[in-house]
Amino acid sequence: MRHKKIHALPALMLAMVMSLALCAQALAETTFDGTVVSSETVSVTAPFGGTVSSFSLRAGDRIQFGDVIAQVATTKVYASAAGVITGVFGQPGDVVSDVVSRVGAVLYIAPNDRYTISADIQKAYNNSDNKYVNIGETVYIHSYSSSNDNSAVGTITAVDGTGYTVETTQGSLLMEETVVIYRDPDYETTSRIGRGTVSRTAEVAVGSDTASDSTTQSILYLHVADGDTVERGQLLYETVSGTLDGLYATGSEIVSDVTGVVASVNISAGSSLSKGDTLLTVYPADRMQVEIEIDEYDLVEFQEGEQLSLSFGYDDTGSSDTVGTVAMISHVSTATSTSDVTYKAYVDFTPNENIRLGMTVVAKVLGTADSAADAAEEDADTESVQEAATE
Repeated sequence: MRHKKIHALPALMLAMVMSLALCAQALAETTFDGTVVSSETVSVTAPFGGTVSSFSLRAGDRIQFGDVIAQVATTKVYASAAGVITGVFGQPGDVVSDVVSRVGAVLYIAPNDRYTISADIQKAYNNSDNKYVNIGETVYIHSYSSSNDNSAVGTITAVDGTGYTVETTQGSLLMEETVVIYRDPDYETTSRIGRGTVSRTAEVAVGSDTASDSTTQSILYLHVADGDTVERGQLLYETVSGTLDGLYATGSEIVSDVTGVVASVNISAGSSLSKGDTLLTVYPADRMQVEIEIDEYDLVEFQEGEQLSLSFGYDDTGSSDTVGTVAMISHVSTATSTSDVTYKAYVDFTPNENIRLGMTVVAKVLGTADSAADAAEEDADTESVQEAATE
């Protein structure tokens, strides 16, 4: 009897090892059909406002960090008079209304037409036509004093009763001197339309008319500096709506701050943007997961942290095969009244550049059969040695 017991023990242990190995192998060979999904979406928002002048992305496009997403048209401000820049108080990033409320304008231009004459018709030649002047008339100015020969050409810019204002367009005069004004370039007495006093023409305040705008405007580009000579119609600066974070913007392009795939698009060329508006949503490239479903009877053996081998349907060669780790198993069943009870699980992995959202995946538990069989065999060997030692 003792002899038979010694021979029966290894057979029993072998049966146990085989049973455990078969169970472990069954779990190890369990495969799950999965799909590549994104664990989150992120929004790309407008750093400033304006009108979208260029945009061509669509859902499904892949974008890289730093790619230009959209071009925003700026509001351009031009010189209304020729002259010299005498004061630049606004800088890129500044809110226009803040600068204007502080110093009256973004910048000033000292016009080439430096003189303004306050005149009236009291000393006009005694002719009814000479006592009726019109805005826009070109007039010829000469010093009243016989001690100098100062002269200029100007334009009547305002009329108020018997008084009127002339701004010079060329010539040289003395401040506060008295001048005589004529319609004739040869200063014929019969063309005299009055007399006036010379003063300086005020600097042109650029941007002062934007102080009351309801839309906040910030300076994006500044194209001039103190002392620059500018012509009428020359570009001075450009603005965008809203404030600029950190008083800084790289330009009128809006660039992506994420690498991934466009999930949805909220704008098109011609759209009006405000700062903070969402341009598009993106599936980040580093947030891909594999979604699988687990039957409820597998939950005992299948845990978060489990490693799975992942094979992708598009790649028959297996060169894209990789290993993933179960990151989360849902605590809510996805079952319907006509289906088995299953739970969604999400597997983290590192995708290569060929992996796309929606791809099919086959996931398999990694290495469980070998480890379970080895453990069972080791236990059987230990018991066999202990039995032999007691005989």
